[in-house]
This record gives sequence, C-alpha cells and structure tokens, in this order.
Amino acid sequence: MMPRALRKLVHLMLFCPISKGLQSRLPAIKVKYLLVAWLGILIVSWIVYMQYASYAELCRGHVCHMVICDHYKRGIISGSSCKALCDQRTLTLHHCMSTSSTHQVYIGLWKELPVVIKCGIEDRGNPDGAPDSMLQREMSLFDKPTRGTSMDEFKEMLHDFLKANLGEQPSLSTLVDRVINLADVNQDGKVSLAEAKSIWAILHINEFLLMVALQEKEHTPKLLGFCGDLYVTERVGHSSLYTFEVPQYLKAVIPEALSSSLNHWLAPAWPRRARITIGLLEFVEEVFHGTYGSFLICDASPHHVGYNAKYDCKMANLRSVASESVVRTFLKGRRCETNADCTYGRDCTATCDRLVKQCNTEVMQPNLAKVCVLLQDFLLFGAPSDLRGDLEKQLRTCVTLSGLASQMEVHHSLVLNNLKTLLWKKISNTQYS
Repeated sequence: MMPRALRKLVHLMLFCPISKGLQSRLPAIKVKYLLVAWLGILIVSWIVYMQYASYAELCRGHVCHMVICDHYKRGIISGSSCKALCDQRTLTLHHCMSTSSTHQVYIGLWKELPVVIKCGIEDRGNPDGAPDSMLQREMSLFDKPTRGTSMDEFKEMLHDFLKANLGEQPSLSTLVDRVINLADVNQDGKVSLAEAKSIWAILHINEFLLMVALQEKEHTPKLLGFCGDLYVTERVGHSSLYTFEVPQYLKAVIPEALSSSLNHWLAPAWPRRARITIGLLEFVEEVFHGTYGSFLICDASPHHVGYNAKYDCKMANLRSVASESVVRTFLKGRRCETNADCTYGRDCTATCDRLVKQCNTEVMQPNLAKVCVLLQDFLLFGAPSDLRGDLEKQLRTCVTLSGLASQMEVHHSLVLNNLKTLLWKKISNTQYS
C-alpha cells in the first residue's frame, strides 16, 4: 500500500486546479511547443534521409569487391593485395569515405592494421552501376596488353605511356623498371599476362601513377598494394586540415562563419599547425622540378591535405595533382573566349589569347600561391602576436606570385624559404619541432 502522505501529494499534483491565468495560456503554450517538436522531428528526419540517400549513392564498395574478386578468380588480373582481399579475407572494407560514386574510398583493415582502400567503378553505359554492366566495363579495362606481347614491347608501351603523362624525362627508364618490379607480384623475375594487364590498367589512375612516381617523397602516403584497379595506401590519421566538414546538403542552412569558427576551435595548437605547414611547403618543393618532372596542384583544398599523429603533413588525396606535361598538352591549341575556358581541373587556369582565341600553356597561379591562400586561414588565427605581422606580410607576398616562367625560379624559392625559416625559428628547440 502507498503511504498516506505520498497519496495526498499525488492527488494534489493530479487534481489541483490550475490558476485561471495559466489555463488561458495553456493552449497557446501547447501549440507552440507542438510546432517546435514537429519542426525538430522534420529536420532530423530530413537529415537522416539525406545521410542514407547519399550513403546509398556514394558507397558501393561491395560492387567493387565483387568485380575485382571475380576477375582475380578467373585469372584475368593479379596484384599484391588480391590474395588478402579475395582468398584470405584479411583485407576488408569498413568505413565509407567516398565523395563520388565513381571513386570509392574506404577505411579498411589489412591484417588488423588501418589502411585506405580506393577503387574506381565508373560505368558510363549504365548509371545505376548494375553488377553485370560493371563486369563488362572491367573486361574492357583489362584488355591490354594482348597475349603474345613480349617483355620488350611491354616496356616500350610503359615508356611511351609515362612519357605522354610525365613528359620527356631522362629518368623514365628507371621509373619503367620500378613499374615492372611492382607488377611482378610473385617476384619470379617474369611478368605474367594478368600482372601486365593489372599494372597497365591501374597506371591510368592518375593518383596511383603519382604515388609510384613520388613514392620516395616524405609527404606522399605509402602505396601498400593493389589488385586490378583497386589500390591500398597507408591511412593518414587526419585526412583534412580541418576536423569539421559540413555535408553538401546542409551548406545552404549552416553559415560558413559558424563552420569556420568551429574548425578554428577544433584545430591543433598553433605550433602544431606551423609544423604541418612546413611539411606542406616541403611537398610544394618536392613536386617543383622533381625527378620525374614538375607537378601542379589543381585543387588546393584543405580536404586534400592531411597529417599524421606526429603532425607531419601527408597529402591525403593526390587526385587533383597533375603533371605539368599533361596540363600543357590539355591547354595547347584549346579554343577559348575567356580565361575560364583555359582551366584544367578546378583551378589550373591559363590566360586566353583573345586575338587568336586560343589558350596559352602557362598556368597563371603557381602551387605556392595556391597553398598560401589556404594558409591564410589555417595559419593566421591564433598566431603568436610577435610573429603575426611578419607572417601576414609573407603570406600576402606569397599569394601574389605569378606562374610565369620569368618569376618562377628565383622568386618562388625565395618566398618559400622565407616562410619556412620564419616558422622554424618560432618552433625550433621546442617540443613541437
């Protein structure tokens, strides 16, 4: 039985008359809160629906896995990761990171170690990406070299391909040997037809080609393996300079100032950002007149630059980096009305010669200027007061750099070294160096 005092309290709470003032306001209060509740439910439901819809559209790793393993089991393709992916199942796809339905990116595990798995599943013939059409597309992807191609002929194919994509370089023969060693999965000194078809197909993926060409560079993620046109890289702990990224469908309702403030609040301490910046500047040096030519950053987005647990810069996404040779070939003789018609990628833009209505081949803005635009937001907030003035001045000079050949050599190097020196002086002999 309920104690008498408790029964009286419940009776008062349930049956005590409400004051007339409150009674008159209660319907309005109820309606107001009901509307707010329904609006909240509607917004949450819409966000959940958009998340599900975008996931279903962007994340098709199961299709990629099915197609790759089908070809591997039929002996069409080979690769250093095929056994782990298809037979041993020690290479597994877990968390989808794809931003495009035609380029699958997953965080996965390989023998319990975190890795990034990338695979292209573009299907021009069938936008639904049906598995049967995917198999047909992949068959045409692995149609070269043909049976009967000799090793010398294959090496010549590789040399011509690398020359077309990297330009005439004295070290191309060394890169051909590197590709051959990569293709020889079982290390028997020979390249089988399946091995040759796999390496030929995957070299046509720009990011893979760059990772092979830049594999000895400190700020390029390590290439761990491949299978057909799927490849595996080391996982970069932080795959973007900023922690918080607003989904595309919410950009219209979330102010840019709010997301920027949140990212500033979540960003690493300034000395650590300085260390990341030095690494990014070193990457710009690495791709400027490197062993296999010069490379251009054609989308200097903070989402393409990452860093590891030690705050060493790592390029999380190389898809927007292109060889200068490819960009020049694209621009040469291209018809134009304005400079916008002379754009490769997102922002590798040359001038339009309006007299002859053709693009010039020199990109206007060099890599360093694009990176400095990025750094104006990433590096200036929270900068030490005794350094901020000099840092602002250096970055202003940097963003005005021109891509014209007459300015590139000396001026480019001088500005880059001044920036690095300024940052190193501040963090050297500290725990952050």
